[in-house]
Amino acid sequence: MKLRRIGAGAPSSRAGFTLIEIMVVVVILGILAALVVPRIMSRPDEARVVAARQDIKTLVQALKLYRLDNYKYPTMEQGLKALVTKPDSGTENWKASLDYLPKDPWGNEYQYLSPGTHGNEVEIFSFGADGRQGGEGIEADIGSWMR
Repeated sequence: MKLRRIGAGAPSSRAGFTLIEIMVVVVILGILAALVVPRIMSRPDEARVVAARQDIKTLVQALKLYRLDNYKYPTMEQGLKALVTKPDSGTENWKASLDYLPKDPWGNEYQYLSPGTHGNEVEIFSFGADGRQGGEGIEADIGSWMR
């Protein structure tokens, strides 16, 4: 079976693509995939970092409301749970600041320090994707002291 190029020779109803044309298209698609796929694959990780930062901002605001009602931040023993359920002591004017306590986008608890280690009265942070202190990239800690 002979393949004819369009416009070459007599007109035919069996016009098609040559193997070289198909290979060129496959190579072009491969190059595009190599450029686009890594960018798309990193988006979920970036979205989790943004979500963690937003959660931390929400928790900081809830802590400010707690302090407004109770004249102080929760103790380390009370932790962030004091924003959702009333602690046993020292909270005469307690009101729930949150409906529920969120977990970070990787399914771990947010960490709470009072006093903070970065010059703040309180700090909230996530250990990032690896769930351990330190790290780089998506495994880096994300904290309320960061801007």
